[in-house]
Amino acid sequence: MADIFEKLIKNSGPLGQHRERAHGYFSFPKLEGDIGARMKFRGKEMIVWSLNNYLGLANHPEVRKVDADASKEFGLASPMGARMMSGNSNYHEQLEKELAAFEEKEDAILMNYGYQGIMSAIDAICGRHDVIVYDAEAHACIIDGLRLHPGHRYVFKHNDIDDCEKQLERATALIEKQKSGGILVITEGVFGMAGDQGKLKEIAALKNKYQFRLLVDDAHGFGTLGKRGAGAGEAQVCQDAIDLYFSTFAKSMASIGAFMAGQKVIIDFIRYNIRSQIFAKSVPMPFVLGNLKRLELLRTKPELKDKLWSNALKLQAGLKERGFDIGKTDSVVTPVYMKGGVEEATAMVVDLRENYKIFCSIVLYPVIPKGHIIFRLIPTADHTDEDIALTLQAFSETKEKLDAGAYKSEAIPNMAEAN
Repeated sequence: MADIFEKLIKNSGPLGQHRERAHGYFSFPKLEGDIGARMKFRGKEMIVWSLNNYLGLANHPEVRKVDADASKEFGLASPMGARMMSGNSNYHEQLEKELAAFEEKEDAILMNYGYQGIMSAIDAICGRHDVIVYDAEAHACIIDGLRLHPGHRYVFKHNDIDDCEKQLERATALIEKQKSGGILVITEGVFGMAGDQGKLKEIAALKNKYQFRLLVDDAHGFGTLGKRGAGAGEAQVCQDAIDLYFSTFAKSMASIGAFMAGQKVIIDFIRYNIRSQIFAKSVPMPFVLGNLKRLELLRTKPELKDKLWSNALKLQAGLKERGFDIGKTDSVVTPVYMKGGVEEATAMVVDLRENYKIFCSIVLYPVIPKGHIIFRLIPTADHTDEDIALTLQAFSETKEKLDAGAYKSEAIPNMAEAN
């Protein structure tokens, strides 16, 4: 019998295999200073495009004051215990009511974290006779939720409505054969890697032919899309057709926690059956009060969303004018697609950070196919025209170097040694 740890030592995994050269630079970097468009990395000021602080609320003075005051008054321990047992409060319930009203749903449940929340919600909703139909590019939290599902699941090609219908046909046939169970369709309001919106309205229209319920993860759409910032459902005028609306506070709200909104009787069922919340400590009071303030600002200061979109459109237009491929994004998420190997991509990142003072995230194999590079830029309301201009110049110059072969290398630069 082998020692279970032996395989972990021999095989670090697709990302961990580079840890000795990458740690602290390409992976697990340390950004320092107040959260914003400019922060310090290894002692140098950088223009940062890697934070989901869409509306710039992380350092908003009103938010910082409420966070500080709530921490001083309640500390991080209050309330103690899980919500169901001893960790409930009027403030928790107030936040749930305000979130439900904002999303035009009957009720909402507050969750500790988005990742564990949606995983556990899928587990609570779906039994072994139920069938889940989901988009091929669904976020990892949804995929891990599917792993908990004991029944069948069918995947449809990304945003392919014809294939979605084909999978609904398969699911319907299986349900009819079993003579029990139901269908849950899961997609996203905005796909966080490519920035394209899920085809919510088209999927919802399939309810005219098939019986199913629709769960939408709108982590990147909440606060950024729609006239009021209520998300992709509002933007696509199909919010009523979304049976369960989910989002996290980690993006537009620049905080911790998540929520799911829907019909009161269904939210009540989830509230009493979602294991990740029933058996976990309640969200601490400073986060609850802080999220109430963030939601208030989201509702009452539309200029924050307007500034975000102004910056995003300037950045995206500038990239396209310079011949960059930014895919099919119709959100503020801005991917930049390039060709090259891991070694070239990492060398380009070093050049961007060390010589141009631009900090952004890269996506490489095995997340995407070999030979491809994605630079993922996240504009915020905090960025300035100067930030955008300097970034466009940096990308133009480094792309010329990439195409000319200047970044070709035999190995990933060893930046961990300088850490």
